[in-house]
Amino acid sequence: MLFSRLLLAGAFLAAGAFPALAAEPTMAPMPGMPMSTPAPTATASPESSPPSATPAPASGMDMSSVHYNANGVMSMHGMAGMHMEMSTMDPATMPSVTDVGTPMTREGSGTSWMPDADTAYAHMFGRGDDMEMTHGALWGRFVHTATPRGADALVAPGWLMYMRTHPTSAAAQVGLRAMVTPDPFSVGGQGYPLLFQSGEQWHDQPLHDAQHPHDFVSELSLTYSGRLQNAHSASLYVGYPGEPALGPPAYMHREIAYDLASAPIGHHWQDATHITFGVVTAGIASTKFKAEASAFTGREPNEARYNFDPVHLDSHSARLSWNPNAFVAAQASYGFISSPEALAPLLNVRRSSASVLYTRPLGFDASWTHALVWGRNDATDGERANAFLYETEYRRNGNAVFARFEQVQKSGMELVLAPPLAETTYYLGAYTVGVVHDLPHRSGKTVGGMGLSVTLNTKPAALNAAYGAGAPVSFDVFYRLRSAPLVGQRSSR
Repeated sequence: MLFSRLLLAGAFLAAGAFPALAAEPTMAPMPGMPMSTPAPTATASPESSPPSATPAPASGMDMSSVHYNANGVMSMHGMAGMHMEMSTMDPATMPSVTDVGTPMTREGSGTSWMPDADTAYAHMFGRGDDMEMTHGALWGRFVHTATPRGADALVAPGWLMYMRTHPTSAAAQVGLRAMVTPDPFSVGGQGYPLLFQSGEQWHDQPLHDAQHPHDFVSELSLTYSGRLQNAHSASLYVGYPGEPALGPPAYMHREIAYDLASAPIGHHWQDATHITFGVVTAGIASTKFKAEASAFTGREPNEARYNFDPVHLDSHSARLSWNPNAFVAAQASYGFISSPEALAPLLNVRRSSASVLYTRPLGFDASWTHALVWGRNDATDGERANAFLYETEYRRNGNAVFARFEQVQKSGMELVLAPPLAETTYYLGAYTVGVVHDLPHRSGKTVGGMGLSVTLNTKPAALNAAYGAGAPVSFDVFYRLRSAPLVGQRSSR
């Protein structure tokens, strides 16, 4: 099994992960567009703003259209043929795919908001009036979990996303998002080892101590949005699959996810609805607030990872998002999820969530990011459980250090333990630290990196019979490919 995973991971890595990640646009460069752009030179910024970086203007560029925003980032306005004011150098002036009234810098998973100051690791290009973007990542990972319930595995999880906007008028647009993953065949139906993880099933048995693979098509969504009066906008998002307005931006879309591939063990308390087969979300937003509501399918994806599951809009949620400035994104949300687990069809869950994300830019491809996330499940069988997460990453000069600390309540039944252990709820911990070093690469090209993470898991002594005595230690050695950062911006995916 390990040898076959090695061959599979090697094939993906030798192919350059996903070809679209390394490919350069075939169209002629537009003025100011980050195509094979030389590395920028850092410049000083006002004391009230974070340090930034600005590339030298392209030869022949009309500098009368060049402006600098509050962060010292260069942008261009009034380009010929554009129906809307768009900037290829500063995504803060470009519309989000999911809402024409908010900036591209806030683009998260589904319709969620990220901090404006996040770095965008992506390839961006244009086609007529349309904006197009691809981004993604792929890992070759050796995972070791040392307990009687642990395992070793060589896997290659990853994802690739395509986004496009098409203006329908000066105040409205259609947005398309499509996301795919090799997980079903590069990870396998049983998932990868992850102590204390739970949720979904394989061969009609509940998974435990493993993160399930994601569906091959992880998002396929359309959005129609338009500007309203008084700097407001309205949007309608339809996904099959997609993500409802519930929880924070999914872990795969947060900044740390480009270096830390493992899912949080509180995933099914916080953001597990990021792949839902059938979602309709309506929202209204201002420059700092967004209120939205969703109807969606409560059942989680089945173990057939290549198909499209049935649509049953039997669940609902609501979320309030708040971005008070360029560095912070906060949300609070609540949802009713009908029969999420196929193996417990009569069990419904009420999920509550709150989160705060903070990003402090430190220069080109340099930042310090933080995330605080709380999630709670109230099940109809009476079980109430909380999950708390803090994660952080400091990146500078091609190196990064990161950490994720979690405390989660899980029942013995959730962990697939036999009675009497199944009848108790336990406090579990996962404390991960890691480092990544980016390998030399050409500007604007796909970036490779080598890294290592170590996780200390904590548990009560009552679980020694299942997991062994003491605090288990796991580690993960990996090679990672990701998109390059967009030049001269401080933006989000």
